Amino acid sequence: MKQLTTLILIVLLSLPVEAYQAKVYVWRDENGVLVFSDNPRPGAEEVKVEEKNDVLPSVDTSILDITPQVIEDKYEVIVTQPEQNATIRDNSGSVFVSGGIKPIFKRGFKVQLILDGKVYDKAQTHSMFALRNIDRGEHQIKLELLNEKGKVIASSEAVTFYMHRARIN
Repeated sequence: MKQLTTLILIVLLSLPVEAYQAKVYVWRDENGVLVFSDNPRPGAEEVKVEEKNDVLPSVDTSILDITPQVIEDKYEVIVTQPEQNATIRDNSGSVFVSGGIKPIFKRGFKVQLILDGKVYDKAQTHSMFALRNIDRGEHQIKLELLNEKGKVIASSEAVTFYMHRARIN
């Protein structure tokens, strides 16, 4: 019995498989309009349909470049406040620093302020800083953009400003 089942299976698998081809019928209705259907009716004629197995894509993909491209994020960091060579007059020594980053930075990135070549406070997730008790004189500030691993991926040009504080003699 097992051999007979195996033989039947082999015979069935070796037979050519023919695709089912639907029949199409055509007739004219009472208004004289041609009607096409897959259901026959009295007076309908069968239409011979030549079926091709060619499947063409709706879009010509031969012009597409499918090689993977590496997208590099090039960030630009600028100090927008204070302006270059600005004089800040504040007896408490307060300076407000703001910057811009293009494109908008990703989650996990941080901004570090560099004041006179040294890291000022800790990095933060925005580019606005409030400096307190800055001494009189010339100072330079710079902003650095850090990725999630703490690596500097972009930095601004250094901006020089002058702190003017009144002095009592």
